[in-house]
Amino acid sequence: MTMLRRLAFTALAASAALALAACGSKGDTTADAPPKGGPIAPIAAPAGQMWSSVVSATADGGMRMGNPNAPLKLVEYGSLSCPHCAKLANDSRKPLIDNYVNSGRVSYEFRSFPIHGIIDVPLTIMVRCADPAAFFPLVEQIYADQEAMMTRAEAGNTQAQAASQLPAAQRFPALADAFGLTDWFAARGLSKDQAHMCLADPAAAEKVAKEGQKWSEDGINSTPTLALNGSILKDVYEWDQLEPVLQNAGAR
Repeated sequence: MTMLRRLAFTALAASAALALAACGSKGDTTADAPPKGGPIAPIAAPAGQMWSSVVSATADGGMRMGNPNAPLKLVEYGSLSCPHCAKLANDSRKPLIDNYVNSGRVSYEFRSFPIHGIIDVPLTIMVRCADPAAFFPLVEQIYADQEAMMTRAEAGNTQAQAASQLPAAQRFPALADAFGLTDWFAARGLSKDQAHMCLADPAAAEKVAKEGQKWSEDGINSTPTLALNGSILKDVYEWDQLEPVLQNAGAR
């Protein structure tokens, strides 16, 4: 168990329980048969827009890209620190958006699951702190830079150990600084002052942790977990497994 993993329990102990899930775990989550159907005709976006630019928060704690009334609703439960999620994101982002989301037939919702709370929680708070239009580009860049980001974070372990003992309002700003996250976001348009303001709100960390706990109680026990129209997609973790499911459901 890495220091990041061990610190997760200390960092969140005062705010909420951690979700009991694992990156890449193939647990016994029950799954319905994926939806199947005939070809669905493309659905035009509002004039002057592409569906991928239509982004909004959902009542279930996610951020959704695309046609809110799309007949096929894809949901991912993903950890921003999970390498399996990064592989899915890096392989799927362009074809998913270009061929499916922008057709209006598929919407894509990302729900950030804090399996490594010490780093997933501040990352989630900061991607939510930015303008909604920046949410998916920031998630994409986190996954593209994930390996280097985790290396920088590990280098800040000593500072993070001290930060994890601070009062709630100081804890996550100090952890994000220790891991180099505030510098990373500042280079992409979210100032340190903005980030610190969002991170200093204990309710923001509480919300992220409680969402993860609820999803865990609902049976989500691995990341990435994908669902289509409410049906969990069993043994679907990579783009070459997901694309045929979308096509069989009618996105063709």
